[in-house]
Amino acid sequence: MASHRRPKQPSRARVTVLTTAAAAAVAISAQAANAAPSEKPSKDEVKSKVDALYEQAEQATEKYNGAKEKQEKLQKEISTIQDNVARGQQDLNKLRDGLGSLAAGQYRAGGIDPSVQLFLSSDPDSYLDKASTLDQLSGQQVDALKKIQSKQRELAQERAEASEKLKDLASTRTELGKKKQEVQGKLAEAQKLLNSLTAKEKAALAAADQERATRASDRASLGGPSAPASGRAGAAFSAAQSKIGTPYVYGATGPSSYDCSGLTSWAYAQAGVSIPRTSQEQANIGTRIYSVSQLQVGDLVFFFNDIHHVGLYAGNGQILHAPRTGTVVRYESMSTIGGPFMFGVRV
Repeated sequence: MASHRRPKQPSRARVTVLTTAAAAAVAISAQAANAAPSEKPSKDEVKSKVDALYEQAEQATEKYNGAKEKQEKLQKEISTIQDNVARGQQDLNKLRDGLGSLAAGQYRAGGIDPSVQLFLSSDPDSYLDKASTLDQLSGQQVDALKKIQSKQRELAQERAEASEKLKDLASTRTELGKKKQEVQGKLAEAQKLLNSLTAKEKAALAAADQERATRASDRASLGGPSAPASGRAGAAFSAAQSKIGTPYVYGATGPSSYDCSGLTSWAYAQAGVSIPRTSQEQANIGTRIYSVSQLQVGDLVFFFNDIHHVGLYAGNGQILHAPRTGTVVRYESMSTIGGPFMFGVRV
């Protein structure tokens, strides 16, 4: 007689273990599929990413320059105020000494005027505002008290101004530190990408960059430069030419290294013209020129929508500038800057 016993069912624990194992196998399989090594970025892809990082670094550099300039300006203003306060305090002490001499004279003559006695131990403001007090003082004493009152108010105002500027300076220093970290971070990221290339690929990129610069230099000299906008523009351009081959360093203003606005501000300073430090500020001086055909040698030329790059027009569609980290002061075609030409400025 055939057995009709039902087959033994697997235990719930066994089913759970089998299900878990199956799920793990699927997950491992999926991970293995996703863990396939990604393709190494090509030389052109690395160049594109590095160029973008250098542009971001230059944007941060101009903000860093602005914060640094503000810091230096605040430090000078604070120093001036502190000097004024020190001199003002000396003047105040002399005025008080003078009033003390009056009091001493009154004492020798028979006693100190009560109102003067009160003043010498407190603030004169509370007395000068009371007509009854003024009636008790001699003309000479009133004049002395008014001078002291005026000097005290002046010193209080200057101290308050110095205090506000010190707060602003602390905030500016914090901003400066953040911008410096941002620049350094972008440059480190770009260098990491470049380090992923082979020596042969790095050499190819360097050769291409050098060839571009050489072509720009040759073209800039074709037919000689067009006439400079003015004698000082010509002098600024000549000064910049003397720095061809000098390395780019962010935040630098010469004479051994420059960033873009550092070069232009230095060049115009050699021509006896003081212009602002950053590209954004330099864009707001002089006369704007929107047509490339109307540019003259020595004009400032600005690129990118946020005006974070500046150079000097060199004629024939070329500029003389400090491009970015890893390069030197050189000629370059305006068409290869990497951002749109916005306008020129004739100083």
